Amino acid sequence: MSSQLNNPACKIYVGNLGPGVSAAELQMLFSKFGSVRWADIATEPGSTASKGFGFVMMASEPEARKAVIGLDGTRQFGAMLKVSVAGKLKAKGPAGPRPREGRPGGGAHRYRRGTRR
Repeated sequence: MSSQLNNPACKIYVGNLGPGVSAAELQMLFSKFGSVRWADIATEPGSTASKGFGFVMMASEPEARKAVIGLDGTRQFGAMLKVSVAGKLKAKGPAGPRPREGRPGGGAHRYRRGTRR
């Protein structure tokens, strides 16, 4: 069980939380799916105001999977929850302009109608 202690697959992101949801309520909700190590609500710096999301650490990966499957998209605390394994965000492409290799040039003429250069 100690190998699961810092397993990133056990950490769950919980989004779309209302402003009044507490960490204790979050822990109670997730305990239906297994043993909860901890639950935390993200707050604004220097305040107790919720940012609308939090994290839950389950005791094991199978329990975390059950919780994600069981709670994602369900209505809890007056809102539809977004629940996923933390850190599993969709990868975005590299920032900046794309290389022009293999693509024909041009296209700027559409923006210069009626002008000669």
